[in-house]
Amino acid sequence: MRSTKLLSLCSAALLLGGLSFGAAAQQKLYVYTSMKESMVGGLKTAFMKKHPDIKIDFQSAGAGKLMAKIAAERESGKILADVLWTSEVPDFYQLKANGLLLPYTPAESKALINPLPDYDGSFTAARLGTLGIAYNTRHIKEAPKNWDDLKKPAFKGAFGIANPALSGTAYMSVAVIAKTFGWGYFEALRANGAKMGKGSGQVVDDTASGDLVASLAVDYITLDKIDKGATLQLVYPPEMLVVPSPVAIFKNSPNAEAAKKFVDFILSKEGQAIIVEDGTLPVRADVKLPERFKQLPAVDDAMKRAMKIDYQAIMAEKEATIKKFTDIMQK
Repeated sequence: MRSTKLLSLCSAALLLGGLSFGAAAQQKLYVYTSMKESMVGGLKTAFMKKHPDIKIDFQSAGAGKLMAKIAAERESGKILADVLWTSEVPDFYQLKANGLLLPYTPAESKALINPLPDYDGSFTAARLGTLGIAYNTRHIKEAPKNWDDLKKPAFKGAFGIANPALSGTAYMSVAVIAKTFGWGYFEALRANGAKMGKGSGQVVDDTASGDLVASLAVDYITLDKIDKGATLQLVYPPEMLVVPSPVAIFKNSPNAEAAKKFVDFILSKEGQAIIVEDGTLPVRADVKLPERFKQLPAVDDAMKRAMKIDYQAIMAEKEATIKKFTDIMQK
């Protein structure tokens, strides 16, 4: 009787031990991202199906808020994130300069389109965001064909640009346009009544409602509105704004191997196929765009037409660029 009881206790202990071991065996990966929740939700489901031993949690917020969170965590002695994925490329150069990133060359790197100069694996483009001109077809009958068309009377007092102090994508766009065409371009837009809005989503919302007739617009935000019936069109001038969204692994991540698997997954053909469903360009030429996103250019075409970006200069000049743009738009 006593031996039977002892055997039962031992079996229970072994069972509990096995459960503890099983729980410990599942790694938990923290990803800080500014990507759309529907996109990261699809990636999470597919990734965990492929890697059931890795649990993944996303902290979603704007790039600025995430960088502030990372700075606070660093100050306290430990960055909680394993992976960072946003569209504010200068942030990644800053993190690299601070020695916070783990260089990693993705498993399928040869299949990827790399828009980043001096690439060394510290961060890798995971998608190619584009910005074009969204216009309301109820108010604008002739599509703008180039950037100068926005100076015409049809857009007077009703063209919007998101505040670059609030939107990382807007900052990149303003900085690149200023480098390409000069500050005189924004002065001419302002003379035609162009307005500074808030976030990138808000200026597209205002264009859909008719409060604006057109705006400098992010691809996936605009295409989502069109999918839902908004009277919008998205067009791209010959010189394109193409903003990569890099992904990086933090150097001191305790889950570096799991993080590498996640990076490999979002850059795989399967991962990129999920990303393009949200109306943005992949970093692989072997991934087809959905038929419903006919406004999007082919990846190769976008890269050929992309305005040149000096990320180091953009990083160094951020405060001055935001101030200059704000001063112009508040005249």
